[in-house]
Amino acid sequence: MSCPICEKATDPQFRPFCSKRCADVDLAKWLSGSYAIPSDDPEDMEEALDAALKAREDDDMKPH
Repeated sequence: MSCPICEKATDPQFRPFCSKRCADVDLAKWLSGSYAIPSDDPEDMEEALDAALKAREDDDMKPH
């Protein structure tokens, strides 16, 4: 099995990764939202639209 981040051989201590660094890179991807499962659920789409509109409104209210 190879590391899903860099494809080197895995280390049993950090399995399925080869190192703590690659494990941390993977965790950062999860926390930043880089990993996502696409959804066709109308409620999910509505929530995403509401969040985007609120972010745009918040940005428009900031002094430039």
